Amino acid sequence: MTKTAETRIPVTDISVSRQPSASIAVVGSPNSGKSTLFNRLTGLRQRIGNYPGVTVEKHVGTLKTEDRTIELVDLPGTHGLSAHSYEEQISIDVIFGRMEGAQPPDAILAVVDSTNLYQGLYLVQQLLDLGVPVAVALTMSDAAEASGLSIDVGKLEQHLNGIPICRVVATTGQGIGELRDVLVGLVDRPAAEPTLAWPELTEAARELAAGATVPLSNAEIERLLIDGPTGANQHVLECLGPDADQRVEQARERLFGMDPPLAREARVRYAWVRNVMQDVQQHTPVFYSWRARFGAWLNRPIPGTIGLFLVMAIVFQAVFAWATPIMDLIDEATVTLGAAAARRLGDGAAASLVSDGIIAGVGSVLIFLPQILILFLFIILLEDSGYLARAAYLMDRAMRSVGLSGQSIIPMISSFACAVPGIMATRVIPNRRDRIATILAAPFMTCSARLPVYALLIAAFVPARDVGFLNLQGLVLFGLYLLGIIGGVLTALLIRKTALRGPKQPFALMLPEFRRPNLQTVFFQLMGRAKVFLYRAGTVIFAVAVVVWALAYYPRATDIDPALTENQAAAVQLEQSWLGRAGKFVEPAFEPLGWDWRVSSAVIAGFPAREVVVAVLGTVYAVGDDADEAKLSQRLRSATWPDGRPVFTLPMVIGLLIFYAFCLQCAATLAVIRRETNTWRWPIFAWTYMTAIGYVGALLAYQLL
Repeated sequence: MTKTAETRIPVTDISVSRQPSASIAVVGSPNSGKSTLFNRLTGLRQRIGNYPGVTVEKHVGTLKTEDRTIELVDLPGTHGLSAHSYEEQISIDVIFGRMEGAQPPDAILAVVDSTNLYQGLYLVQQLLDLGVPVAVALTMSDAAEASGLSIDVGKLEQHLNGIPICRVVATTGQGIGELRDVLVGLVDRPAAEPTLAWPELTEAARELAAGATVPLSNAEIERLLIDGPTGANQHVLECLGPDADQRVEQARERLFGMDPPLAREARVRYAWVRNVMQDVQQHTPVFYSWRARFGAWLNRPIPGTIGLFLVMAIVFQAVFAWATPIMDLIDEATVTLGAAAARRLGDGAAASLVSDGIIAGVGSVLIFLPQILILFLFIILLEDSGYLARAAYLMDRAMRSVGLSGQSIIPMISSFACAVPGIMATRVIPNRRDRIATILAAPFMTCSARLPVYALLIAAFVPARDVGFLNLQGLVLFGLYLLGIIGGVLTALLIRKTALRGPKQPFALMLPEFRRPNLQTVFFQLMGRAKVFLYRAGTVIFAVAVVVWALAYYPRATDIDPALTENQAAAVQLEQSWLGRAGKFVEPAFEPLGWDWRVSSAVIAGFPAREVVVAVLGTVYAVGDDADEAKLSQRLRSATWPDGRPVFTLPMVIGLLIFYAFCLQCAATLAVIRRETNTWRWPIFAWTYMTAIGYVGALLAYQLL
């Protein structure tokens, strides 16, 4: 496993008064309700970082009682203890205590979806071989009962050798109190005995453990026997003493013969699971619910695709319609605060720094926080309701037409919020060619960092009138999102047909039933993403705003005619500043796009992070502007060339929007592409390729229109 630099994203980090006395790993398959249960158990006592040396997020929360503080670790979803993706490998390494810088858990909470007991028990029986206390939380108990499934918990506990099992409904809190009591006493319970679902494997592991030089769990040796002495299992082989490789090979031949080990394990373990389910689960036929009927109807190609486009159109309409009143309040507060700072500090560099640099620069980005939160809110609701999984199913045929599978659509949908987690989500794609093609397509998706630029230019230059029952501004925003999707899809097609040629991979996805989103989970995720945005506004954007102010303020012009008005004097100062000189130096390269030196300066300053462009424009156009021109859009509309022609014409704005739809202006995205591909070749290619497309698109739009 390749080690990479650690990256931390501070989302919620609330300290506790006592050091944790025990650590419990929360383990479960994807879509089992694991994260919702984790949020319900820990509330606001959470922190998010990264495992040392890797890019996978680490979610840690605390469960506090009067005499004990227990640390809960929410691991990435895994279907079993044999890794088929990068994130599953991280979970398995943490479970076995092989993750550097992370202590092995003292106990395990296995989260099992009550409506999918067949798959959950496969993982539980593997966990029982670890030699640590295990408890089971049966989530979605209400959904199971509604579908006619009844589970005899007492009998299930007997089959699992007496481990505690709790029925819970994480969305409502039902059963959470009982589960908390179980977790508090779990670390004091003795480790459960293995299920002996495969006695020959258990016996072979015990024979090998007898000669080990260090203590090893049965589960570790079983994974060595099944997965072979590769990767992390090589360390287990080294701990088994002399001639371990020969003894392991003999045991593998005796257990599997000519059968593939994983296939043999699946047959044996699932046979045990079927026998258990026949004894503990009963299915009573119930009325086919409207949710099931509606879900089946949406799975059809035509209504499903129409529904997907309608949902996305509603999202983009809401981004403008709902956010406007709050944005107006933030804008008024920014103007008032800047004016108050200027009056308090008087004339001079300090007053200009605070009012024109810090307040105007950061405020011009904070004004778009309501729109970003609305977009995030819809994405979280769609994901929590199960709709995004259906979107992946619906888009599978389209993705296969460009050489990808439906596994690629989920990372690309995630990239609408931010390309960084979207690119990291490609770890679930087992095929390397598909993974790299998806990584290169993900930055084309319209992320939240593009939204402030889109919102500013659309609000300033697209009329706020209705087209039928839709708003023209919302339609333009929807078109920009479609433009990014088309660019990403065509890029994937080009890459898979040239540099990454290879066979197509099969796609399998379990479609969850529609369910009501959990408001607590939605709140936690929304606040976490808001804090990420505010953190960037308070660090990166703040730093850039101050630097841009300094470049625009110095050196001070000494030959300004006293007869000039305030605006004219400010224009002379800006033109002679370092920022003005840099903008004029690169202006010939961007003049064919209709950009003057001020726009060129802002675009160049925004290459590390594209959302900084709004802060730069706010800083540039705040210098010497009339106090009545409070909104940045008004300042842009009043910008002119030296001969009086307006700079921001409709063709120029369309070209600028196209440029931002394609250009890769995000240092964090480039860094994560480098980490995920383990080479600089792909990030350099992505930056050059996307910048060239953006420039040519803006050039054609301006010259032709």
